[in-house]
Amino acid sequence: MNFAIIITICVLLLLAYAFTISSSKTKIPSVILLLLLGWVVKQITDVFHIVIPDLNSLLPIFGTIGLVLIVLEGSLELELNKKKIPFVRKTLITAVIPLFITAFLIGHFFYYFLDSSYKDGLINAVPLCIISSAIAISSVGHLNSYNKEFAIYESSLSDILGVLFFNFIALNSVIDFDTLGHFGLQIILMLIISFIATAFLAFLLSRIDHHIKFAPIVLLIILIFAISEIYHLPALIFIMLFGLFIGNFDEFERFKAIQYLKPRSLDKEVKKFKELIIEAAFLVRSLFFLLFGFLMKTEDILNPHTLELAVGIVVLIYLVRALQLKFFKVKLMPLLFIAPRGLITILLFLSIPEDSKIPLVNKALIIQVIVLTALMMMIGLIFNKKEEINNDKNESENLTIEDMEVPL
Repeated sequence: MNFAIIITICVLLLLAYAFTISSSKTKIPSVILLLLLGWVVKQITDVFHIVIPDLNSLLPIFGTIGLVLIVLEGSLELELNKKKIPFVRKTLITAVIPLFITAFLIGHFFYYFLDSSYKDGLINAVPLCIISSAIAISSVGHLNSYNKEFAIYESSLSDILGVLFFNFIALNSVIDFDTLGHFGLQIILMLIISFIATAFLAFLLSRIDHHIKFAPIVLLIILIFAISEIYHLPALIFIMLFGLFIGNFDEFERFKAIQYLKPRSLDKEVKKFKELIIEAAFLVRSLFFLLFGFLMKTEDILNPHTLELAVGIVVLIYLVRALQLKFFKVKLMPLLFIAPRGLITILLFLSIPEDSKIPLVNKALIIQVIVLTALMMMIGLIFNKKEEINNDKNESENLTIEDMEVPL
């Protein structure tokens, strides 16, 4: 029995790898195939009457670890310099505006039509309004440098800001100037913790000589994140800042204090560390969506009671997104369609307090919104015109962020 489980997990993860490497050609997001594969495995276990223990408790564990690794992976890929400030500012705005507009519109709908309090309506709406970096980052690898970086920045910032917004609403019974002040202090405290923790982890990364050095670093990152979350601090800020610092270490070498970190040695270790995070993020992300697909019920996917609401929410998401991209003069294709919901939506949905839950905002609705947005992304990528990709053999066709004339 043990070997059967091991063989099954290995085969499923190898299939997940095949989905990942083939997605650039098929334009089918690997998450759709992973969800489908998990669902098929569930049907097989039912047909053959294979008894599987309750795996629901594993979902938030894989989801939390996956969120940390995916945001870290994305931030390690980002460049940080003065030229990028306007670009980062633009992605920040495009992450904030649709998040707040869609959250308040959907929340108002829940309040007006589903007989909930305005606060409960907003709490239930926020998870549906956050772009999933877990899906977006893994689906844009074949796009040109501008669109890829835009999607990484936007989805990562959407995750961070969405979690901040959700926690602020869910954890405060009354919202006034005192709660706003307390929230501001939490952010300042998290920035201080991030600075100290980043310096400490970078020091360890440059000084540990033992052949096992990356595992304790990753464990410490997850530990700091988990402890910060217990105290309701915006822990994703630390993950992103750490990734940005380590991934752009060469930008800080002019500071004298950086010399204590052995810059040349650290650069080599960062490359190895980045490779490890990419591999680990792939494994955890694949396990999460396979598990979520396994736990999906057919009646939830096709639930007629929530399908109409799910379609309405998805239409609103893309309508608001199209308007704000058009307003900021960002080319709609393919970025309009890269707004999937996924891992963070599930995690926040599971975190909604029991007394704030709205009956119609259930697992079926969440699954339908996730599947519909993933399908929309797939359609957008399939019908998107062929992207020009950096090619060393034909430098004249190279595309860089500086080459993309997008008004800021």
